[in-house]
Amino acid sequence: MELLPGISIRKTNHSKIHEVDFDHLEFGKYVSDHMLLCDYANGEWGQAQIVPFANLSLSPATLALHYGQTVFEGMKAFCRKDGRINIFRIDKHYDRFGRSLDRMCMAIPPKEIFIESLMKLTEMDKAWVPQQAGASLYIRPFVYASEAKFGVKISEQYRFIIFTGPVPDVFATPIKVKVETNYTRAARGGTGFAKCGGNYGGAYYPTQLARQQGYDQVLWTNGQADPFIEESGMMNVMFVINNVLVTPPLSDSILDGVTRDSLLTLANDLGYQTEERPVSVAELAHAFKNKTITEAFGAGTAAVVAPVQTIHINGIDFHLPEYNRESVMNKLKQKLERIRIGIDDDLHRWNSVL
Repeated sequence: MELLPGISIRKTNHSKIHEVDFDHLEFGKYVSDHMLLCDYANGEWGQAQIVPFANLSLSPATLALHYGQTVFEGMKAFCRKDGRINIFRIDKHYDRFGRSLDRMCMAIPPKEIFIESLMKLTEMDKAWVPQQAGASLYIRPFVYASEAKFGVKISEQYRFIIFTGPVPDVFATPIKVKVETNYTRAARGGTGFAKCGGNYGGAYYPTQLARQQGYDQVLWTNGQADPFIEESGMMNVMFVINNVLVTPPLSDSILDGVTRDSLLTLANDLGYQTEERPVSVAELAHAFKNKTITEAFGAGTAAVVAPVQTIHINGIDFHLPEYNRESVMNKLKQKLERIRIGIDDDLHRWNSVL
């Protein structure tokens, strides 16, 4: 396949950055001035364009609207202490993006254009990168099937888009979760490892039921008679049991989280014992009864870590001890943030600094 030609750029004449209250950001509310567009047709990718952010024009017969061929990534850029901008773990995100697209039988943008697009788009809208502690510029690359043909088929046309927007630190307050044993997020052999739209839409209903019962999110299980924990809401999940950082192993029903991988790497760097192994619901209840579980938290791009204060298991609310700056999750989060903003050395070469 031919490499894409260079990126054309058309700048906006009317920036909307003056509308942003950077001291009171809301996740998903603000979108930066520009976006990248690149179309795939006739077996090849066309020229990428950076243009002013605007609505899309779609045929009602667009395949993505009917059959679910849509895949996205979630990434972040950070303002470093020296004023430069850092995009975090581009390679890892691209690899996962490619695996998701391949699973959905979709065209994969070449890595060169993925990286160049991220760099140029972030550079153009660098004024949108928040300087407040914990805040960041969220980057959303995605591909959807753009062919207008309503028969059930694999699309032959795709559109690749990247847009960005400033976001705050989220899930700073500990949350309550419910172990879900009736509904499942994903099944073995399915698309659970892919960041495709259907995985998220299918999770709404049981999450809504849990919220009606007073919980913030659900802990997904594999739906078996002897259930095992898989994920927490839209994130991977981690526990500290007997002073060991434990997380379920990756599989085709669990997302290969970039934050998960980063935290496990840093935990080993800091001398914590880690285990990637199955965690049954029975083991979790047993750990609470024996007071051997001291922490539970979600790990994901949006939150980094989402501390859990309560886990509901089979009709019983189990409570975690209060967290503080010395908690494992907070140590890991602080270390990750210090690497991202350039205070600590980037030993694993995760940063791409503009």
